[in-house]
Amino acid sequence: MYLAVNSNWVGVAGAGCGGSSQEGKKMNLKRVSIGATAVLVVAVLSLLFRRSLFAHGPIFLALQVAAGALMLWARLTFGGRSFHAGANPTEGGIVTTGPYRFVRHPIYAAILLFMWAGVAAHGTNLSVLTAIVATAALAVRAVAEEELIFEVYPEYAEYARHTKRVIPFVL
Repeated sequence: MYLAVNSNWVGVAGAGCGGSSQEGKKMNLKRVSIGATAVLVVAVLSLLFRRSLFAHGPIFLALQVAAGALMLWARLTFGGRSFHAGANPTEGGIVTTGPYRFVRHPIYAAILLFMWAGVAAHGTNLSVLTAIVATAALAVRAVAEEELIFEVYPEYAEYARHTKRVIPFVL
């Protein structure tokens, strides 16, 4: 079994889902998302236990406070919809207000900013490697989530054309 990822497709080859190919693709995307979420959680816990997650010093602390504020703003804007480990699109349409006006995944951006500020404050090779793994897992999850959203909300394509994934005007 292997994972293939690019900006248009995420899938697990050799997973054998049965049913229609469309349903199989959805199940693969959900499995990939759940796997990426698990890797992310393990990586962040690893940083926490090695005391490389929380920053020290005014600049890195300010970045982590900004990440917390962005996370809160995004959650409040997104509303009462719940988190799904399988990246299932939620009811109610796409959210394009608040921080979603600037990036498609502000919660992921907040996680990355918080994590990398902590890693930069500590700067060990193992912490950097762990953060790279966590970043890759979050990227896989974002791509899988977007593929599922495209199927439910075709208008997401237009939103994605003019809104960057995690860094405004860059990425």
